[in-house]
This record gives sequence, C-alpha cells and structure tokens, in this order.
Amino acid sequence: MDNVRIGLIGVGSMGSAHAMYLHQGEINGAELRAVFDVSEAQRKWARQYLKGVEIFADEDAFFSSDDIDAILIATPHYDHPRLANKAFEHDKHVLCEKPAGVYTKQVREMNELSQSKDLIFSMMYNQRTNPLYMKVRDMIQSGELGEIKRMNWIITNWYRSQSYYDSSSWRATWKGEGGGVLINQCPHQLDLWQWMTDLVPTKIRAFCQFGKNRAIEVEDEVTAYIEHENGATGVFVTTTGEAPGTNRLEIAGDRGKIVVEDERLLFWRLRIAESEFNQQYKGGFGSPECWECTIPVEGTELGHKGITQNFVDAILTGKDLIAPGVEGIKGLTMSNAMQLSTWIDDWVSFPLDEEGYYQHLQDRIKQSTVKKNETMNVLNVKGSH
Repeated sequence: MDNVRIGLIGVGSMGSAHAMYLHQGEINGAELRAVFDVSEAQRKWARQYLKGVEIFADEDAFFSSDDIDAILIATPHYDHPRLANKAFEHDKHVLCEKPAGVYTKQVREMNELSQSKDLIFSMMYNQRTNPLYMKVRDMIQSGELGEIKRMNWIITNWYRSQSYYDSSSWRATWKGEGGGVLINQCPHQLDLWQWMTDLVPTKIRAFCQFGKNRAIEVEDEVTAYIEHENGATGVFVTTTGEAPGTNRLEIAGDRGKIVVEDERLLFWRLRIAESEFNQQYKGGFGSPECWECTIPVEGTELGHKGITQNFVDAILTGKDLIAPGVEGIKGLTMSNAMQLSTWIDDWVSFPLDEEGYYQHLQDRIKQSTVKKNETMNVLNVKGSH
C-alpha cells in the first residue's frame, strides 16, 4: 500500500477541519477519498469544498466502498463505538475523535472487537503530542520525579458561552452527548492524567454541578478527589463557565515537584529524596535542600495533524501509535466515575460498576425535558483541542 485512502464520517465543526487538511494533502501518505454525513447541509458543504471526494448519503454504501482503507470518525459521541465497530467489521482501520464513547460498557465492546482484528485503531488524543506533557511523562517514566505522591489539575480555561451549547441539538444533553465538560472538553486531561503518570485510580469522590452556569442539563463544573493504587492522591477541578480560566498541573513526587502553567514547565528538584531525608534528619523543622531547575522543552505541538500522520504511518510502516485506541477507555472510566459518584452521592471504587453507571445514565435520558431545534451551526475550531 502506497497511500492510505481515508473515508471521513462527519463534517461538522471538527470533521470539517480534518477534511480540509486531509484534502489539502497535509498528511503524507494519506488521501481523502470519501465523506459520509447524515446532514444534507453538510454534504452540500463537502461538495463545494472537497472537489474530487466522493460524498455519501448512505451509510452502508460508504462502509462497503472498496475505495476506502481507513475511517476517521468525527461524529457526536454516542455514535463512535457503533461506527468504529462497523468499520472493523468491514476491515477498515479506525481513527476516532475523542471520547471513545459515552460509557465504558460501550467502549469495552469496541475494544474487544478491535483487538480481534489485525487492524490499526487510534484515538485523537492530540495533547499527547504537546512537548510540555511529553517532557512531564519522560521525567516521570525515567524516575526523575520519584514516586508520585500528589497530583492536582485545575483546568478551567474551557470557557464556553450559551451560544456554543445552542449551536447543535445534540450538545449538552444526556441523550445527545452523554455529559458536559467531562465528556467533551476534558477527555484530553483525563487521558493525560494516566498516560503521563501510569497512576491507577482506586476510588473517586466527585461533586458535579449540572447546569450551574449555563442553561444545560449536563455537568458544567466539577471538583473530584481521587485515590490511586500507590497511595497517591489527586484533585481535579474543571468548568466551562469561568473567565479568565486557569490551566495549572502540579505533580509532587518523592524527588521534587513539577508545575505546568502558562506554557512553561517548572521543576523543583530535591537534592535528596524526601523519604530518605525523613529517615535521616533529626533536626525537627528542617526540609530537604531544593533546587529550582530549568527543564528544556523542545519541539512543536503537532496536534490533530500529528495524530493523523501517526495513524497513517502505523498503517503504512508499522510505526507505534501515539494514542492506541484501546487506551480510550481509561479516561472515560474516570469521567463516568465522577458522574456516578455525584449521582449516588458517595464514593465510587474501581473497577467501575459499568452496568450501574449505564442504568443511571438511562434514567437521566428518560427524565430529560430539554427540547432543541434541529439546526446546526458549524463552529470554527481553530485553537481548540
């Protein structure tokens, strides 16, 4: 195979951005050959801007096409697993926008099918290409930080106005989206939480506010406390209703502390590990000697194009995936657990009660009173994740 022939599902806000860079030949070894969208308005847009690309209105015809090697899924969340599974059944490779799905029970089935096939499956976790987070991961994996003790992430710069939520009928509803800030904006941070650290959560106590800042029914503000297998604790705070927002990640380890904020990485390194100092020191109020270190962070964030290029390279040359699809369930598990903890007003332990979460979600779908018109406004996603 010389080129990967890509079929794109969904040319809304995010999908149209994928379509343009693919159509303009910005991904080496890839060619956009087909687009499928249920909306006639979006198909009209595709016919206008994607000359030479076959436009499908029929889903089965799209999947049956012999002119497609791989599928890029950029639809509302609930459809991700169903469409991915259908692609696997038609022997197509899959690159899926985040999140992998809405609930882990759904995603687990997708993972099982993908693993039974000799096909490439990747998630669009583009923040794994951010040099800052890549360096943090390297420092942790190499042992530079020592064993992690505490992790805090305040990620409140996801500001979204009411017009954003009103732009599509599926947004910010239990039936259409399955959640709010946790399922739409924060899959990146919840993915990085475990990708950078290898921390395995054991239980979560979360407090989600539903429609606190906007006229929506899903969560738009969250504070969660997390305990991990190695004893480390964490606090995760997010909202879409705060301006100006903050993006501050703080990780404390046995050998120092990392802070990522304002596109900078700061590292305070202990000359002697805290655990070792604690064993040896007899002077009462002393503390380990600490050095403020400058950490070189090199490279450019490759973003969506970087993940897409990596996906194509994996198909053509066997290159390792940056964001393997099967890892999509990890961050989603934390998201589901935070919602469930709020709904039951109690701790949630891992492994997650997937059936219990699913039933609570169905209850909220049934109780929903939200009514939106079916119009859709395509938003400019430049600068978003």
